[in-house]
Amino acid sequence: MNFEEHAAKPLLKKYGIAVPESVLATSAGEATAAAKKIGPCAVKAQVPTGKRGKAGGIKLASTPDEAGSHAANIIGMTIGGWPVEKILVEAQTNIARELYLAIVNDNATKGPMVLFSHMGGMDVEEAAEEDPNAMRKAPVSITTGLTADIARDLIKGLDLEAVEDQLVETMLSLYQAFRGLDAELLEINPLVITGDNKIIALDCKLTVDDSASYRQEEITPQAAPEKLTELEKKAAAEGLKYIELGGSVGVIANGAGLTMTTMDVIAFYGGEPANFLEVGGEAYTKAKTALSILLENPNIKSLLVNFCGAFARTDVMAEGVVNAWQELKPDIPVFFTIHGTGEDEAIALVKERLGIEPFELMDDAVKAAVAAANERVNA
Repeated sequence: MNFEEHAAKPLLKKYGIAVPESVLATSAGEATAAAKKIGPCAVKAQVPTGKRGKAGGIKLASTPDEAGSHAANIIGMTIGGWPVEKILVEAQTNIARELYLAIVNDNATKGPMVLFSHMGGMDVEEAAEEDPNAMRKAPVSITTGLTADIARDLIKGLDLEAVEDQLVETMLSLYQAFRGLDAELLEINPLVITGDNKIIALDCKLTVDDSASYRQEEITPQAAPEKLTELEKKAAAEGLKYIELGGSVGVIANGAGLTMTTMDVIAFYGGEPANFLEVGGEAYTKAKTALSILLENPNIKSLLVNFCGAFARTDVMAEGVVNAWQELKPDIPVFFTIHGTGEDEAIALVKERLGIEPFELMDDAVKAAVAAANERVNA
């Protein structure tokens, strides 16, 4: 779950990290009224993507009328594919220095990683290009947590002595927020030092682990809506996990792990998957619905069906696909590989009703599906 700035920064405040006064607005009139209350302000587009400033989505305003004018121009823009429907009117801050602070889940260390740079306000990539040593990193043990000593080492030698204690407290608070919110990413850029040596978070990116939503029921409604294609919306409404991709080999499999493995094998053999679509868990009886949605994608030139049943029966899933195939009569080749609970019944069903012999090995099924898709793409 991704949280826009206006939803993420109040969460920082709850953990003791200072943020500017702000008001969320959805119209120029609301922005003008907010600026009358706040004074000189920044008018900031609220979309779940970066580079808002470069796109013209962040403007400074000295007067309420200027804030309203900026709001009128920003609302209705499209930034990173997201339409701007609301803006944040935020009090201007006297910035003396900009820093970067983030905590992410690190795959290499299998735990949280704190990132800190004295080059805040820039894209992380740009900062790294300008100074490869600009980004400091510190892995954190989830058993002991972030300590003051680790935090002090991150800022040592950067001429930050005047605010060292504040920065350490901010880092410790951010770590508590990271753990308390079940975050995958919690980033402040820029984290600024004001002219009177106060530490304030001027922006915040927050991504929360989807699987922790039951622990985060209070904040889950504030998450930004996912950007879905029409087919993804249709699949979501049916309770299916479907992601539309750009390839030509359609995929139906049961279980996220098997689906991702199938996609990797398709790529290994020179193909490109057209989708992620798994029908495992409680969705294992929805193969017919899944196939119907998948076949609406005109880019699919072949279909690979990969079922491996444990608790879910492969014959139930195969029957759904076969029924849908006979009803929809798609004009693309289909390749099956079936193993696990109910496989004898499933294989017999596919043979008898579709006249297709499922492959014994997944690799062979993938090779055939990739070859068929490539042949049709190049025809």
